[in-house]
Amino acid sequence: MTVPASPALTAELALRGTAVLPQGLVPDALVLIGGEDILWAGPISQAPEYSSAAQITHEGLILPGLVDLHCHGGGGASFPDATGLEDMLTAVAEHRRHGTTSLVASLVTADADTLRSRVSDLARLAADGEIAAIHLEGPFLSVERRGAQNPEHITAGDAELVRELADLAGGALATMTVAPETEHADAVLAALAEAGAVPSLGHTDGSSAQMTRAVGLSLEALRSARGRSARPTATHLFNGMRPIHHRDPGPALAALDAAARGELVVEVIADGVHLDARTVAHVFSLASEDAVVLVTDAMAAAGMPDGQYRLGSLDVTVRSGIATLTGGTAIAGGTAHLLDVVRFAVEEAGVDLVRAVRAASSTPAQVLGMQDRIGSLAAGRRADAVLVNAQLAPVSVLRAGSFLTE
Repeated sequence: MTVPASPALTAELALRGTAVLPQGLVPDALVLIGGEDILWAGPISQAPEYSSAAQITHEGLILPGLVDLHCHGGGGASFPDATGLEDMLTAVAEHRRHGTTSLVASLVTADADTLRSRVSDLARLAADGEIAAIHLEGPFLSVERRGAQNPEHITAGDAELVRELADLAGGALATMTVAPETEHADAVLAALAEAGAVPSLGHTDGSSAQMTRAVGLSLEALRSARGRSARPTATHLFNGMRPIHHRDPGPALAALDAAARGELVVEVIADGVHLDARTVAHVFSLASEDAVVLVTDAMAAAGMPDGQYRLGSLDVTVRSGIATLTGGTAIAGGTAHLLDVVRFAVEEAGVDLVRAVRAASSTPAQVLGMQDRIGSLAAGRRADAVLVNAQLAPVSVLRAGSFLTE
């Protein structure tokens, strides 16, 4: 009996070159794309029979589209300060053309009415597929470790407000930063998990014991709710946290311990401003393989010249690419794109290329519960890819099967 041959795949685009695939760095890889999806990806030697309308051989690297879990804005626009959807889309476009094909829009501490308004706007962008999800950074934070958050609006935990904002988000609320020592924090952690969001522990002056306890409570709540992720996160590890001291280890070491056990995913802003390169290297060496995500914490000045900007209700001054609160020293977000962060991690901190890319693609996709759709070059995923040169600078960006145009 003759077994009929498998029909050849018909692709609209075939990408060929060295690519970061789920199995690692593949020197001669092929990615077949049809419509908005990846049809097949792997070594060219294992490729099925196929035909394609267009073929591109890229001389640099082919990376999966990047996923930023923590971004406040860019291109001169800020999600917390936007006057409408057009402003928000300006920020999305700024990061998208630099390789961030999936972005979580982050808000900052504000009064409840402002949060309701901004969440409602961002929910529309999420429904349209322009952003991946929403992150609330506050208002249940430590005043002492507030960073660039407005202390006037920092409050005790309010589980009912969490439920209301999650309802307004229409399923798009992915994460919320909470200080473990905040009054009523336990109820907030439970409410987040019930609403399908991931607790992110940070902006905290709490102790090591308080962080460890909050990680445990969050794990239990997430597993009970069976939500988008089984693990909580830590908001920009070290930044906005009580410093480490040998007689007072504080929350950062507890977070690292949990990441080493694979119980917590830690955000790292590897931009050369928020953390020293050696600190970045230490985090990657201590945490388990899929427990680090690279983020930008970018604000409006990302991709823009030095000058005056806003972050929520606070003024920000950017000099030499470093954003600080006007008249103060607190860092007020980042000015880098996620691909810049990947480059710093690789070139300055010595992080393995594949691991750094995964920390900016497949691992954040797992946090969002969207790993079956974004974050990797694999069959069935959305056709998102970043073609970069040898210096890890973007050459072209593919999102949902289409190349972006300037």
